[in-house]
Amino acid sequence: MRALVYHGPGQIAWDKVMDPAIEDPTDAIVRVDATTVCGTDLHILHGELPEVKPGTVLGHEAVGEVMDVGREVHSIGPGDQVIVSSVTACGHCQPCRDNTFGQCRGGGGWMLGDLINGTQAEFVRVPFADYSTRRTPGTLALDDAVLFSEVLPTAYEVGVRNGHVSPGDTVVVVGAGPIGLAAVMTARIYSPRRIIAVDLSSSRLEAAVRLGADSAELPGRLMADLADGPGADVVIEAAGTPDSFVLCTRIVRSGGHIANIGMHGKPATLHLEALWRKNVTISTGQVDTSSTPWLLDLVTSGRLHVSQLVTHTFGLSRMEDAYEVFSHGTDTGTLKVVLHREESALSGDRP
Repeated sequence: MRALVYHGPGQIAWDKVMDPAIEDPTDAIVRVDATTVCGTDLHILHGELPEVKPGTVLGHEAVGEVMDVGREVHSIGPGDQVIVSSVTACGHCQPCRDNTFGQCRGGGGWMLGDLINGTQAEFVRVPFADYSTRRTPGTLALDDAVLFSEVLPTAYEVGVRNGHVSPGDTVVVVGAGPIGLAAVMTARIYSPRRIIAVDLSSSRLEAAVRLGADSAELPGRLMADLADGPGADVVIEAAGTPDSFVLCTRIVRSGGHIANIGMHGKPATLHLEALWRKNVTISTGQVDTSSTPWLLDLVTSGRLHVSQLVTHTFGLSRMEDAYEVFSHGTDTGTLKVVLHREESALSGDRP
């Protein structure tokens, strides 16, 4: 099969690799019908995650058809359409029993595209398939379905839920990329008084207003409005830079919440000299995807509209083009890019 292979910092290629096979009785083999590129993939490409070894197939988000399952997989079978979760869950350890699948201690956690071959391929092996896949509702479009692998549950769980967004709150989302915009959309569910998106990109500020923010501002204007005033009840950090984190600490009100989603590749300073008396709660975390069934209900019932998060589509063989477009999203307005299985290149059956 063909797959997007990491060959070291700055080097990726759409290569021919060995077909995946069942290795453990809890595995499933899924034909990838749609996948996408994540900001974390760019961190890997830039060499910021040294645990990802050259030769690894990248990607951790996908939807597709189950082609084969191990003898201990019971909830899905060949022919089923499934969402592949970005985190792998053994289902039996204490964190999994607590629905914190991202902290799995039984051999799971973030595996795909990190420690094992991932989803930016024609086929993918999914460990612990009973707990790491979910059936795709028949009415859900592929481009919407792939957002449930990571983007929507991450924004909701790590941002909105950890930040304790409540009715009447002032919510600030720092970083208006796909995750930040998904946080804007899911925060709206809780009827905050206002949602303010912050970014340096004019195109992303425009997107934030389209997707539900009450206002979208550059950081300097926001500082004048909030830092010297009442402050924000909830600040969601979705940019992952030292400056964006410091901004969050300056605009949160006393007794407020900072929910960090962004992946920080560099140290960020925690100014306790300014925070020690403010009763501020700071949360961090990795997505668990435990909220996926609830979020699916919201989308399929028409209460949450997510299609506008996808701005570009490609065939799988154009993976390198997709990376190029996605990496310049702040300049071009690109949000999520989705790559589809190409009927002309694949017969529909596993090789």
